[in-house]
Amino acid sequence: MTKTYHFIGIKGSGMSALALMLHQMGHKVQGSDVDKYYFTQRGLEQAGISILPFDEKNIQPDFEIIAGNAFRPDNNVEIAYADANGISYKRYHEFLGGFMRDFVSLGVAGAHGKTSTTGILSHVLSNITDTSYLIGDGTGRGSANAKYFVFESDEYERHFMPYHPEYSIITNIDFDHPDYFTSLEDVFNAFNDYAKQITKGLFIYGEDEQLRRITSNAPIYYYGFKEEGNDFVAHDLLRSTSGSGFKVSFRGKELGEFQIPSFGRHNIMNATAVIGLLYTAGLDLNLVREHLKTFGGVKRRFTEKIVNETVIIDDFAHHPTEIIATLDAARQKYPSKEIVAIFQPHTFTRTIALLDEFAEALNQADSVYLAQIYGSAREVDKGDVKVEDLAEKIVKRAKVIDVDNVSPLLDHDNAVYVFMGAGDIQTYEYSFERLLSNLTSNVQ
Repeated sequence: MTKTYHFIGIKGSGMSALALMLHQMGHKVQGSDVDKYYFTQRGLEQAGISILPFDEKNIQPDFEIIAGNAFRPDNNVEIAYADANGISYKRYHEFLGGFMRDFVSLGVAGAHGKTSTTGILSHVLSNITDTSYLIGDGTGRGSANAKYFVFESDEYERHFMPYHPEYSIITNIDFDHPDYFTSLEDVFNAFNDYAKQITKGLFIYGEDEQLRRITSNAPIYYYGFKEEGNDFVAHDLLRSTSGSGFKVSFRGKELGEFQIPSFGRHNIMNATAVIGLLYTAGLDLNLVREHLKTFGGVKRRFTEKIVNETVIIDDFAHHPTEIIATLDAARQKYPSKEIVAIFQPHTFTRTIALLDEFAEALNQADSVYLAQIYGSAREVDKGDVKVEDLAEKIVKRAKVIDVDNVSPLLDHDNAVYVFMGAGDIQTYEYSFERLLSNLTSNVQ
């Protein structure tokens, strides 16, 4: 008998992906959320999954209920009703911890690059063999007959602690989420605890000094660009305007050449981690090589469009390390264009903690525009930081723009526009697209 799953907050990126996966595995799935449109709901609607308004009538005792982490009894009628009537529910990560035991599970953790690396691993493995997966961009695929399960392993609030995968990649450790983690050491301790739960193989970026401190009961394999101290080494890089080529060796043994249609050194490392894991897990490297060439990317990670002959890039980058990687990718693909960054800081706590690092990262662009800080629902703006404080620290004399007037962006010729952020930076992007479209209409 198939279960009925009800998702409280089904539009969340992880929640929507999980809902899609369970639906594809033959289960009955429904969910509830706010009325506001989120890009994650398109896949749910295409699959015919019901998205209901929050209502206590949605909660039935025989449903398996999965609740988004943002929802509590004091802010959600369904959680309050379940608590009052003794109806149990699980959080996303609690459910996932039990679910993955039925598969050979492969996790991807790290402060940055989780979604892109999960995307590469999911794409390659699912093209080789039957694989279910969950990607943090809201993409999920489920198969009742899958042997493998690939998932994104999120460190925020230590959500990855219920997970005990056979294999895992850790891309890096960095100080982020200052609303939860107290220090870099606190972040390290969380990842170190997670690493001890891996059972067959842990794949770690070897040029991250924090990751070098990680210990695990599983064998640890290091990957990187440097030969010394790494097991899997990417070398002979060929970065062009059409993608990236490189060779990989394992402890001195050449594994051959690989190509990815992606840009930036960070994506070469992400691919190397995937190659190392799949090689160790016994997959055919010729098939890995073949399917790496067709990886089309994940949502909101260097997503490109052209409007009125103007190149626009949309990226989720919301931490200095991610900004540097995204701008590096833009320069690789568009070496002759001016790189214009439009950045929206995400959360007041992160902006305060990393103000100087944000300025240093944004200096990698040729011109910088800033949107107002996007505050999290978990915090209150106490007036301790303004976006103008960041603008003053940027060498390129950053300008603050308003979503209703993005016309200053037109002051550039032969430019590529890189919109970055985790808040509502896309509203600025759409405003700019409308402006460009109107210019075309007026010319005609």
